[in-house]
Amino acid sequence: MHLLFAWRYFKAKKSTNAINVIAWISIAAIIIGTAALILVLSVFNGFEGLVKSLYSTFYTDLKVSPAAGKIMTITPEQLQQLKGIDGINNYSLIAEEKAFIQHGEYQSVVFLKGVDDNYRYVSGVADHIVRGEYEPGTADSPQLILGAGVENALGLQAERDLSSLNIYLPRKGAAEQFDPMENISSNTIRASSAFVIQQDFDNKYGITHIDFVKKVLRLDKNEYSGLEIKLNDPSAADDIKKQVKRVFGSGYKVQNRYEQNQALYSVMNMERWIIYGVLSLILVVAAFNMIGALTMLVLEKQKDISVLHALGGNRSFIQKIFLSEGLLLALIGGVTGMLLAAGLAWLQISYHLIPLTGGSFLIDYFPVTLRIMDFLLVGATVFVIALIASWLPSKKAASQEFSLRSE
Repeated sequence: MHLLFAWRYFKAKKSTNAINVIAWISIAAIIIGTAALILVLSVFNGFEGLVKSLYSTFYTDLKVSPAAGKIMTITPEQLQQLKGIDGINNYSLIAEEKAFIQHGEYQSVVFLKGVDDNYRYVSGVADHIVRGEYEPGTADSPQLILGAGVENALGLQAERDLSSLNIYLPRKGAAEQFDPMENISSNTIRASSAFVIQQDFDNKYGITHIDFVKKVLRLDKNEYSGLEIKLNDPSAADDIKKQVKRVFGSGYKVQNRYEQNQALYSVMNMERWIIYGVLSLILVVAAFNMIGALTMLVLEKQKDISVLHALGGNRSFIQKIFLSEGLLLALIGGVTGMLLAAGLAWLQISYHLIPLTGGSFLIDYFPVTLRIMDFLLVGATVFVIALIASWLPSKKAASQEFSLRSE
């Protein structure tokens, strides 16, 4: 019943035209706030999905690494047990170390990643080669797959420059007193190709054959820096992670993709909530307009309140009418804002109306991804703000009933 009264009050003509104006201004503010929240969160979703897809190209579904130090031992028996776990598509053994690379007067420090033949099937690096061909070489004839940033720092083009690079790596088990001849190895290597994935990787990594890295670092047969695993179903990572842990034991660290990039995901999640909080201020402004409109409506409907009291309407009923009036304004504005946001998002997804300028992005338009959880979150936010904004005017309307009773 109180919803019917609220609807009639919304449609009815008011003696003061300002009440209608303020009511529609509050609805317009809610529409703008709701649409802005959903659109900005959807654009953030699009960029988040893009960044995650780029990181998933380099980071695998699961990674096994030593719990302490840089080197771990992986036995053939453990690898055999790993093959017996359902859901594992493939795995690759890794040997990593920082290296100093010199090309004439150019030089750069890189993370040298030694990989086996399975690596191209475990990661997406081979699919992001932009110059040359994916070729890590062999132990005796190593080749280097460079990130585009490293390639640029060394002043070369992988597919054209046939000159050798000087590469320097520390050796395992070096004596306490530093001896350059004993502690540092010097070798030559040729760049075979360059990849472009994401700046964090492009400016940091070089990839070569694992046997070359192990030979230079003087690693034993079963010693590695890590083991990277690709799954048939990435969503089953947590379940398979437990099985992998049982194979390797407590001396090893097993991480899923989120744990390998925990800092990145934490920052992105924090940024998301900051954006949500800032844009919610638009809805708070709308709430002040709503308070003004409802307060003026309460003053205008004093006689109606008196009549409702005479007909048996209690304080709770009167309060619910004006609460419903505020929620009705929020419903009209919120639903309209959601429909507007969904329509604009669909246009951007379909026609890429708003471009990204600057020329340094992988895509040339703002990515948009709609999520049902964003609509639920924004809808709940609009409801809560409208409920709080309606509370004071409805409380005043309910108290007006008692003052009329006392006259």
